[in-house]
Amino acid sequence: MKIAVVGGGAWGTALADLLARKGEQVTLWAREPEVVETVNRRHVNEMFLPKASLQPALRAEGDLVKSVTGAEVVVSVAPSHAVRAVMQQAAAALKSSKPLVVSASKGLDPDRLERPSGVLGEVLPKGVPIAVLSGPSFALEVFQQQPTAVVAAAVDHAIAQRVQHVFSTSYFRVYSHTDVVGVELGGALKNVIALAAGILEGLGLGFNTRAALITRGLAEITRLGVTLGAQPMTFAGLAGMGDLILTATGALSRNRTLGVALGQGQTLEQALAGKAAVVEGVNTTRTAIALGERHGVELPIAREVANILFQSKPARQAIADLMERELKAE
Repeated sequence: MKIAVVGGGAWGTALADLLARKGEQVTLWAREPEVVETVNRRHVNEMFLPKASLQPALRAEGDLVKSVTGAEVVVSVAPSHAVRAVMQQAAAALKSSKPLVVSASKGLDPDRLERPSGVLGEVLPKGVPIAVLSGPSFALEVFQQQPTAVVAAAVDHAIAQRVQHVFSTSYFRVYSHTDVVGVELGGALKNVIALAAGILEGLGLGFNTRAALITRGLAEITRLGVTLGAQPMTFAGLAGMGDLILTATGALSRNRTLGVALGQGQTLEQALAGKAAVVEGVNTTRTAIALGERHGVELPIAREVANILFQSKPARQAIADLMERELKAE
């Protein structure tokens, strides 16, 4: 099977490597010339997944149209803010073949407040089948073939099942779902709560506080998700609770790591300085607040994360303001 993975970050690279190890013919498109060069010459993505020895059959390509032309499956893994521009450029090459397109980006379009699959539905040719892939999955651990379980979702369950068969291996188990809204929102909004979890850790706070944050964070994610049309139970599964626990507690989480730096007193600019990889939670925090305001959904944790990120509010004051809100039933 000819597969194009669009996005040469850590997650795109790990998925491309997984598919290449299955014996598929995989091309990884990367914007950065140095990624293309190191993948092709030394079989490693030194910029985003260093010291990971990639499948030699995996090829990288700097020409987007060339990489997707003739592909039976296209995996869209660009950062959420770049999905529209990148896939718009690829769209013309997909007009005749109409491949299966799988969105694996975990974020929201910051300009139009849309989920990545919605963006793909706008920019891709009519009739192209679209699915999403999400769940608790650090790229490095997937590369290391550690047992991982994720979710593939599509409105048409048969399309989700196709994605299952494309990606499933002995160490990468894919469940199918039809709640595209819930699966995508879980994958995006957990990054906001992971930032908050890192902030708590940076402040030196303990397990009681973390448990309260994760639980109330999940309630907040679910509240917004259900308002936007998601199924409540989706957030109790891999794309909701599973991804939230991983990203809020795991040492490999970029969002949690950024939060730790903020909790230790760094500004957002200082904490992001010199980092090549995108920290999706920063843009998603703004987008979540805007969605909450648009739909009349209260998001107290996300709002305080935004105050810390963008208004330089002291983290301890943000926590105090959350704790001293009006008492209410759970």
